[in-house]
Amino acid sequence: MNWFECKVSYEKMMENGAPKKVTEPYLVDALSFTEAEARILEEMKPFISGEMTVADIKRARIAELFFNENGDRYYKAKVQFITLDEKSGAEKRTSVQMLAQASDIKEAIAVVDQGMKGTMADYAIASVAETMIMDVFPFSAEGKKPE
Repeated sequence: MNWFECKVSYEKMMENGAPKKVTEPYLVDALSFTEAEARILEEMKPFISGEMTVADIKRARIAELFFNENGDRYYKAKVQFITLDEKSGAEKRTSVQMLAQASDIKEAIAVVDQGMKGTMADYAIASVAETMIMDVFPFSAEGKKPE
């Protein structure tokens, strides 16, 4: 999967009823920058009335994404796979970024551990941090409109 972080700028109605211009990051699964822009505009259309622009798109290097419907935030976990160099006997760590949907850091760690359950590899969670990502739009075959 190719994940792209898309920053969308639009006028959001605040709780006090006043409009405020905001730029919020979303994650979208796409094959290219062009497709990422088209997909995020399509996904956001039902939620935004008025003008919206895609302020920025960058490739997000995420090895794995773990969804958890109880979570309302997204946490980036730096996970290190631990291997042993057979010749030298030295421990080698390879880091990857994973994203976990959770309501707090403790739950994010549990979600990553749960997602990693089936793997035979030794791993360590080196860090977990909350992201600003508002929502994630994975590619789904059934959600694709026929051309």
